This record gives sequence, structure tokens and C-alpha cells, in this order.
Amino acid sequence: MIRAATSKDIPECVRVIRESFSTVAEEFGFTPENAARFTAFATTDDRLNWHLLGEKRPMYVWEAAGRIAGYYSLLLSDDGSCELSNLCVLPAYRHRGIGEELLMHAFACAKTMRCSRMHIGIVEENTVLKSWYTSFGFIHTGVKKFDFFPFTCGYMTKELE
Repeated sequence: MIRAATSKDIPECVRVIRESFSTVAEEFGFTPENAARFTAFATTDDRLNWHLLGEKRPMYVWEAAGRIAGYYSLLLSDDGSCELSNLCVLPAYRHRGIGEELLMHAFACAKTMRCSRMHIGIVEENTVLKSWYTSFGFIHTGVKKFDFFPFTCGYMTKELE
């Protein structure tokens, strides 16, 4: 079941994000030393509280039997677009269609909030993830290399019908 996250969910959301993104960190050799700002290491209660309460980001969780196993948020822009952030599913719950369910929910929510375009940022070298997003209509729009990351950031966009 997908529901809106509340401030009381923040600690569990942080755990889900960090644990979910840690598999990417492990696969690509990211560590707190070489990628301190990577999501698996940089997500904190304070950061998510700011997203929820300061930036007023809509945040959603996927839960079963009272346990949160998936998460995403949307950063709304004044130009009618939004950024999909931290869509993730705990490793033990993957390959069950939960990621797709969260993504479809994000599309529906974005449309309800009058977003006409959705942006995402990914680890460019993660070709499996890039292909997954492409299969849902995202188009690769560019890359950027930051000195503080040992990877290239890839950017993708989807026009929402």
C-alpha cells in the first residue's frame, strides 16, 4: 500500500533510503570517503525533515504489515515540472513490481499537482537503472561530473500526459 509519509515516518524513511542506496554504493565502489554526499551516506533525519516541512515536498511510502519498504518524494518547481527524488525499494522487496508501483503513483501525483514534466538524476554508470527509467518513457538529457563524486550524474526527463 502506498500512502503519504508523515514526520513520524522520517527515521524509517531514512533507514529505507540508506539501505536501498547502499546496494548501489556497494556495486559501484562508493564509500563515505569517496562519495560522502551520495544518498546512501548523506540522507539524515534532518535532511528529510527539511524536505517535508521546509520544502513541503510530497513524500510517499510503500508499506506492508506496518513496515515501510519503499519511498519517493517530489520536488515541485514553479515552472510546472517536478523532480522525482530517492525512489527506492529495500533489497528484500525488490523484483515484486513495487518500484513500478511507486513510479506510477509518482506520475499520477505529479499530474494531480499540475506537473507537466518530471526530472530525475541517476548514477550515469548504472545502465540497468537507466534502462529501467527509459522503459517508462524517460529520455536521457545530459550528464554532469562533480568533483565530489566518483561517478557521473545522469539526467533524464519525462513529459507527463
